[in-house]
This record gives sequence, C-alpha cells and structure tokens, in this order.
Amino acid sequence: MIKGDVKTTKCPAEELIKTLGGKWKVHIIHITEEEPRRFRDYMRLLEGANKQSVSVALKELEEDGFLIKNVINQKPLHIEYSLTERARLVIPVFDNLYNALQG
Repeated sequence: MIKGDVKTTKCPAEELIKTLGGKWKVHIIHITEEEPRRFRDYMRLLEGANKQSVSVALKELEEDGFLIKNVINQKPLHIEYSLTERARLVIPVFDNLYNALQG
C-alpha cells in the first residue's frame, strides 16, 4: 500500500465507480451484453424502472462512451443500444466484484 495524504490520493477505480454508479447503469450494461436492446426491452427487464430514469441512464452511458445509439431506418423506425468496447472491458470487473462479494 502506498502511503500518502488520504485526501489527495485517488483510488484508480474511483472514476469508474462514480461514472457507473447511477441508477440502472450497471443493469443496462449487463442486459445489453448479449445483444443490442431497444428502449422497450429495458423497460420490460428493469423491474421497477421508470421511463425518465432509464432515459437518463441511457443518455449518460452513451455520453460516457459505454453505449452506442443506433437508429434503425426500417419501418417502423426504432433505436437500438449496443455496448462499446469500453463497456465490454468493464464486464470482467463486474464479474470479479460479484465473485468477491460471494466470498
């Protein structure tokens, strides 16, 4: 462990935890891991979620480089969200955290 002033020393994971700490964000990444998803998929799979909180989480994940928003120009017009490479890099981190918490 590196000694130093605790107030000025930052944990390397702090920014990641701060960025993904918002409501539904980790769940959205998990749900999107296997295939692109539409907004209605998130509303169906995120029990207790409301449209506003899911919309905000999707927008922030896109802005932070974890999701790609794809407009599908087929009738009916729709939007799909898929994971970026950055998001795929954090999935093993989530898996390790889960395993550590299981003891």
